[in-house]
Parts: sequence; structure tokens; C-alpha cells
Amino acid sequence: MQESIVMRDHPEKPIFGPEDAIRDPAYSPTIKPSRSIAKAVSWRVVGTVDTLLLSWAVITYLGPILGRTAESGGDNVKTAGYIALTEVGTKLVLFFSHERAWARANWGVRIEEGNRVESHARTATKTATWRSIASTDTVVLALIFTGNIGTAISIGGIEIFTKLFLYFLHERAWVRIRFGIELQG
Repeated sequence: MQESIVMRDHPEKPIFGPEDAIRDPAYSPTIKPSRSIAKAVSWRVVGTVDTLLLSWAVITYLGPILGRTAESGGDNVKTAGYIALTEVGTKLVLFFSHERAWARANWGVRIEEGNRVESHARTATKTATWRSIASTDTVVLALIFTGNIGTAISIGGIEIFTKLFLYFLHERAWVRIRFGIELQG
């Protein structure tokens, strides 16, 4: 008796081994743009509040020491508000672009038990690259609105520390959220 071999158009997916997409190091889930948008918006809320408070404090207390003409408390709040609100637009565009670039990079990403896991080194590197871009933006905006380079650099310089801490926490929180991650296979 002779058995016939049936060829299928699409072979069955293996259930284990290096061909298994979840165990294959080349396997990478798709990060949807909706995730990048949600992260950008949530970070912008945190970042804007920090920028507003920090700008007001620097303008009010360090500005006169750094040669900025002293203004009334209301004017300081207004100037800080201009910096913070303008940042909403510039930073949303910059952050989204930064997120999309990192979504294409697989360095520091692995799959464990069907979940996408990012290493702390990846988070730290993302934090440093984002902070470089964002602090430059803040200094430029602060210079435009205060007219004082010392005040602008102080705002941008101090925010490096507050934002590094806040951004790292934000990234670690988002590592736990599966929204916008599409696992193939």
C-alpha cells in the first residue's frame, strides 16, 4: 500500500523551537502609532506641569539674580505659562517623532511569556536621548519668552534633573501597559 503525501500551501506553525515566533529573537511585536500618541499625551501632561512650576520658580527667584528684570508675580506666572503652553505643541511633535524612531529599534527588547519586555538600559538610553532633545527645546522657548539667556539656561538645566527622573518613571509605567502593542503569530 502506498501513502500519498499531501502538500499544504501554508505549513503549520511550529509549537516550539527556534522557528516559534515568540521564542525567535528576530521576532518583534508591532508598536502602533496609537501607543505613541497616548504616551506623548500622557508625558506632555506630566512635562507641562513640571515646566510650568519650574519656570515660574526660576523666573521668580533666580531671574533677578541672573540679570532678568524683575516683574510682578502675575507677569512671572504668565511668562511661565507661555513657556509651558508653547511646549505642549513643540514637545508633542518632538516626542511622537522620538517614540516612532524608538519603535523601529529592537535593541533592548525581548519577548517573555508572550509579553514585550524592555531592558532598563533601553529605557535609560531613551531617557537620555529624549532629554537632550527636550531640554534644547525648553532653553530655546525660555530664551524667546524671557529674553534672558541665563534664565533660559537655568530653566533648561534644572529641568534636566526633574525631567530625567519623571521620564524614567513614565517609561517604566508604560512598559507595563500593553495598549498599542500588536503581537504577531
